[in-house]
Amino acid sequence: MIKLQDLSYVRLGTTDLDGATKFATDYLGLEIAHRLKDSVYLKSDLREHTLCYFAGSPADQTAAFEVAERADLEAAACELDRLGHHVRLGSAKEAELRQVRGFIAFNDPTGNTIELVWRPAYGSRRYHGERDAGITGFSHIGLCTTDAARDEAFWTNVCNARVSDRIGDAALLRIDEVHHTIALFPTNRAGIQHINHQVATGDDVMRSFNFLSPHGGAVAGDAAVHARTWSAAIYGRKVHGVFGLYRREK
Repeated sequence: MIKLQDLSYVRLGTTDLDGATKFATDYLGLEIAHRLKDSVYLKSDLREHTLCYFAGSPADQTAAFEVAERADLEAAACELDRLGHHVRLGSAKEAELRQVRGFIAFNDPTGNTIELVWRPAYGSRRYHGERDAGITGFSHIGLCTTDAARDEAFWTNVCNARVSDRIGDAALLRIDEVHHTIALFPTNRAGIQHINHQVATGDDVMRSFNFLSPHGGAVAGDAAVHARTWSAAIYGRKVHGVFGLYRREK
């Protein structure tokens, strides 16, 4: 079984790198860690980055999960190969761009690009967002699924995810004590349905909702109280993604 330790980062292609960066910083409150010619790295906690936008197709999306040891990458590659998944070992240059010591890449049964990474870089400088959104870290992702039961079986049988709850056919999967790190969303395509950042309090959720609501041309917001969570969903139309600020009730 592949033991996922944490959600590490997402990589999102965009045809509007400047617009994506503006949305992530000015609206969501993420911090630019550094820039390259065709990419921008953003942070939301002590890690060097948790989100990378790069110039490319909006359909080019990757979710990365951390494993504990280099040997876990090798074991995971063997297990995935045995199950018929094509596994690619990342080059040293690719690992440097991702700020990890090593990684492998494969597609889940729906076709989502997944990377398993070893030793993502942490920095000595704390996250300091462009606005005070109350973000405490990268929370979870929504993954598209073309077969919810099949993909649930992959994440729970091949990997160490466990079902915490469901929204209809969509399983909410945990890999640690947090309520969920992966949410499966039934649809007809592969891709990342949303990425979510944790905030400190329910007040932070509503402050962001009130801040974003007037900007209807750039984003659309919705706030809702759920049985186990208090969440606000913020939609970034220009960057081909769905974002959320999220607080888990204790």
